[in-house]
Amino acid sequence: KDDTEAGPFYGSSMALKKPASVCYTAASLKRMEENPETCAVDGTNRTSKRSSVENGGLTHSTLAYDKSFVCSLPGVLMFGETVCGLLVWTLLGGTEYLHVPALGWVMFVSVICWVLTVCLFLLYLTTAHTKIPQVPWAILGLCFNSSAAVLYLTAAVINAASVTHATRGRYYYISWMASTVFAFLVVFFYAANAYVSYRSWRSKSDDS
Repeated sequence: KDDTEAGPFYGSSMALKKPASVCYTAASLKRMEENPETCAVDGTNRTSKRSSVENGGLTHSTLAYDKSFVCSLPGVLMFGETVCGLLVWTLLGGTEYLHVPALGWVMFVSVICWVLTVCLFLLYLTTAHTKIPQVPWAILGLCFNSSAAVLYLTAAVINAASVTHATRGRYYYISWMASTVFAFLVVFFYAANAYVSYRSWRSKSDDS
């Protein structure tokens, strides 16, 4: 049927729909004119959320895995310190070392040095140390590695001397002997790392 037969119903429905959209638009404009601060706050919130997401992504990207450090000489030495140091106190801790009081010093030195070495290794591996430029990392590495080498040397000597208290052929005799070998390896790693730290500190001092 044509529009004539539809009569006033078709025309009236169109007449009712069009003013509704006009009224909605006018109401929205009126609300924006009455509350401009609300619109500004909404825009600020959206901007701050966007910037926080971007900042979060930037922070996540900066704390990345540093492959070059793992392949470098300090990274290899710290990895050796971590692995051999772990073997020292696990081989010793699984035996009756408390019967020899001197071995308590060996356990103390090996555990403390191992924990500190793991912390430093993770800082360098994730490049988190670059976020704290106020810390003289070259001097810190030199002092730590030198001190750890001296302490571990005393622990390795005590560990070797304590092997005589063990019965040959018993399981803890083999464990104490193995821990002594690994302790001297750790001494070598710390001494070599101290020398590398000294070279790094001297190069930075000459450049400055």
